[in-house]
Amino acid sequence: IFCGFFLISKGHLQPSLVLERVARCKNLKSNAFLHGSNYFFAVVYADLLPALDGDAKTMTFLQEVVDILLAYIVESFDRETKVIDFHYPNELLQLNNWELQHEPATLDDILISCRATLKYAIKTAHPRYFNQLSTGLDMVGLAADWLTSTANTNMFTYEVAPVFVLLEYVTLKKMREIIGWPEGRGDGIFSPGGAISNMYAMLLARFKMFPEVKEKGMSSVPRLVAFTSEHSHFSIKKGAAALGIGTESVICIKADECGKMIPADLERRILEAKQKGFVPFFVSATAGTTVYGAFDPLIAISDICKKYNIWMHVDGAWGGSLLMSRRHRWKLDGVERANSVTWNPHKMMSVPLQCSALLVREEGLMQNCNQMHACYLFQQDKQYDLSYDTGDKALQCGRHVDIFKLWLMWRAKGTIGFEAQIDRCLELSEYLYNKIKDRDGYEMVFDGKPQHTNVCFWYLPPGMRYIEDKDEKKKRLHKVAPVIKARMMEYGTTMVSYQPQGDKVNFFRMVISNPAATFEDIDFLIEEIERLGHDL
Repeated sequence: IFCGFFLISKGHLQPSLVLERVARCKNLKSNAFLHGSNYFFAVVYADLLPALDGDAKTMTFLQEVVDILLAYIVESFDRETKVIDFHYPNELLQLNNWELQHEPATLDDILISCRATLKYAIKTAHPRYFNQLSTGLDMVGLAADWLTSTANTNMFTYEVAPVFVLLEYVTLKKMREIIGWPEGRGDGIFSPGGAISNMYAMLLARFKMFPEVKEKGMSSVPRLVAFTSEHSHFSIKKGAAALGIGTESVICIKADECGKMIPADLERRILEAKQKGFVPFFVSATAGTTVYGAFDPLIAISDICKKYNIWMHVDGAWGGSLLMSRRHRWKLDGVERANSVTWNPHKMMSVPLQCSALLVREEGLMQNCNQMHACYLFQQDKQYDLSYDTGDKALQCGRHVDIFKLWLMWRAKGTIGFEAQIDRCLELSEYLYNKIKDRDGYEMVFDGKPQHTNVCFWYLPPGMRYIEDKDEKKKRLHKVAPVIKARMMEYGTTMVSYQPQGDKVNFFRMVISNPAATFEDIDFLIEEIERLGHDL
């Protein structure tokens, strides 16, 4: 309203258009998706800023987009709406004209495309969306994301991103303090996801042991081997492939029935590798495995790494956020002894994607490992402290501003707000576990209460519960979760993931990171699984 009357006072906007805007804003949910505005039928991209006198059209267009977004946000939290309006790829391709054309479309067509995109998008903020580790939608984080896109700058130097560079410095220091490194000393960077953070860690470990590899390549070093749990994330092997170390040089260590790495097997495999003439250089322990949510025994692993002088990395992409909880941070005891830690706030802390940090205990190592001294960016005679030109320690040149979302949410919620959110999610997972562990038709994948919000279980339909042939039962059970998941998506009522693990047939992996979820949503999930699977 304020912007509208300002433009009226400048002669740029008709009063009737402002009154129409106010009326439309009063009923976002029912109007914004259904009705376009005739105003945009003859308006094209070239009419917007920086076009001369383009301010009024720009503000009106952007307000229309905001109306669409706000309606979608409100709808996403409504349990009466679908989580997904599912269509098969060939159907979705035919429902709308997604092709790119030579001539510009009108802005009315652009708004139609915005509405269509959101109509068929997955509502990841929906309280009954449990499909991935990253769920929910935080309003302050969303506002920060909008601001970040508006600022549209690069994180490589202080001169082009002064505030964002300082906020990254402050936030990484705070995260290192929470890990337990004295006075938050060390280094770190925000990267495009946990897989890249893990690869950074492997890159640093190799450089620390063999700095000559930076210039001379892998032919200058002996055969290197890395170690990780058989339940670890696939990014460890991907990183080894990308760095030229090779996937065969990643040795998978046995895990116990709950998914935790077995330290005795780690030491045995290290000794085997050394006897073969290989050089162990990197151990990746996992704090919160992707499927079971297991936490490797970090203290025992760190003792072994210290004994054999091996870099210890903790992949806490999923479980690192439990460091914010006084009730649950004990699960990461020993993390302060690590050389590096991956921590993804876009998972349990619900920071909008993407937001992943690599924290490093040794200050200056990232710079030495990655810097290339590009003189057109990192001039040495600038008028400010050059340590704030962080771009040369990154593999990327262009680096997105991921910090502002986390920093602004932290300011809004405080550490205690994140703690309460994380504790609540773990409380919901315990509620689910307690409700189904002895319920007819359910079997837990492993014994004991889960350590994270991962609850892994099989649902056995009534017609399958008394099959005596174990092989036949296993064969049929393998097909249950995929069919129920497909029906969930067809009805659009909820979404939860499934997968096999080792010799175990397909099971449901329920994860809770959505702050909007309630006990009633957990009850609904159980009832929906039973409704959709009773006839199988």
